[in-house]
Amino acid sequence: MSVSATANFPRPSAVNPKPLGAALLLIALGALFLGQVVGPRQAALYVVGALLGVSLYHAAFGFTSAWRVFIADGRGAGLRAQMLMLAIGVALFFPALSSGTLFGNPVTGLVSPAGTSVIVGAFIFGIGMQLGGGCASGTLYTVGGGSTRMIVTLLFFIVGSVIGTAHMPFWTSLPQLEPISAVKALGLAPALALNWLVFAAIAAITVVVEKRRHGRLVAAHTQPKHASPWLHGPWPLVAGAIALVVLNFATLALSGRPWGVTSAFALWGAKGAALLGIDVGSWTYWSTGKNAAALAAPVWEDITSVMDIGIVLGAMLAAALAGRYAPVWKIPKRSLIAAVAGGLLLGYGARLAYGCNIGAYFSGIVSGSLHGWLWLVMAFAGNVVGTRIRPLFGLEVERVKPTAC
Repeated sequence: MSVSATANFPRPSAVNPKPLGAALLLIALGALFLGQVVGPRQAALYVVGALLGVSLYHAAFGFTSAWRVFIADGRGAGLRAQMLMLAIGVALFFPALSSGTLFGNPVTGLVSPAGTSVIVGAFIFGIGMQLGGGCASGTLYTVGGGSTRMIVTLLFFIVGSVIGTAHMPFWTSLPQLEPISAVKALGLAPALALNWLVFAAIAAITVVVEKRRHGRLVAAHTQPKHASPWLHGPWPLVAGAIALVVLNFATLALSGRPWGVTSAFALWGAKGAALLGIDVGSWTYWSTGKNAAALAAPVWEDITSVMDIGIVLGAMLAAALAGRYAPVWKIPKRSLIAAVAGGLLLGYGARLAYGCNIGAYFSGIVSGSLHGWLWLVMAFAGNVVGTRIRPLFGLEVERVKPTAC
C-alpha cells in the first residue's frame, strides 16, 4: 500500500509581493515603535512572535490536526513531535525555574490550580479546536496565512474569552487544588526523569497504534518537487518542534515567564466591550492586580498582545514567501456556523482552564504545572468528541487512503 500526502502543501507559486512587503514593513515598523515607546525587550518579543509565526506556518505545527489524525486514523507523527518539543522544553525550563533566574534575571513558570474549571474548560476547548479548525496558536498563524474562515474563529474566540472572564468567580469557587509545580514538589532531577518517562510512553503508544492501523509509520509530509523546504515548506516536524521550544525559551529569557496566547484575546475583548459602554472594569476578573493594570494600559504594553500580533504577521510573511497567500472569502454556511461555535468554545474554555494549548499545555507542562497534564487529558477527550462531530458541519476528517500507485 502506498500513502497519499497527508499535509495540505500545494505546489507553491511565485512570491506574493504585496503581502510580503506589507508583512515586512509592519514587522519592522512595529519593532521600531515598540523599541522607542516601551523598550528593546518588548521589541524583541514582537520579533520572537514573528519568528513563531514563521515556524508554526512552515512546519504546519498544528496541535488540532495532529490530534485529529491520531484520533481518526491512528497517525502519530504530530503527537510524537509534540512529545519531543516537551522533552527538550523541560530540559531547558526546569533548571532555570528551579534556580529562579535565567541570565541573571528572575523567571517564573505558568503554574495554575488544577481542578473543576480546568476539567470543564479544557474539555470544551478540545471540542472547540475541532469545530473552530484550530487551537490558539493555530488560529493566529492560519489567520496570518490568509484563512478567512479562521478570522471568524478568532473573532468569536475573543468574544468567548471575555464572556469567560465574566464567569470566572463562579468557576474558581469550585473545588480545585492549589497550584502544584513538579519542580518544587519533587526536585529538579526526579521531575525531569518523570516527565521524560511520560513523554516516551506517549510516543511509544502512538507508534504501536500507528503500526497496528497502517502496518508501518506513515510519513508526515511529502515534499513538493523543485521546492525549497525552508522557503516554501513543509519543514520537518522535528525542526518545527525545536524552533518552537527555543523561541518559547527566548520568551522566558526576555519576559520572565513562558509563552502564552489567549490572555490577550480576553484583554482585546474587554477593551472592545468597554468601548461599547460595558463596565468590564467592575468585573472581579478585571478589577484587581495585573488584569486591572492591563485593562488600563495601552495594548502595546501587553507582552502577549504584542507577541500574538507578531505571530500573525510572521505567518503572513511565510505564506507570502511561499506564494500561498490567497484568501478565499466564500465560506460554506455549515463551516461558518462551526467557526462561530468553535471560537466561542475556545475562548470560554481557555479562560476556565487557565490557558490554551500554549499557556496551559505547552508552557504549563514545561513549567512543571500539574494543571498542564490535567489540561492535556481533558482537552484530548474534547478533541475525540469534536472529531466525531466535525462531519455534521461539513468539515473534513483526514484519513490516509490506499492508492493504485
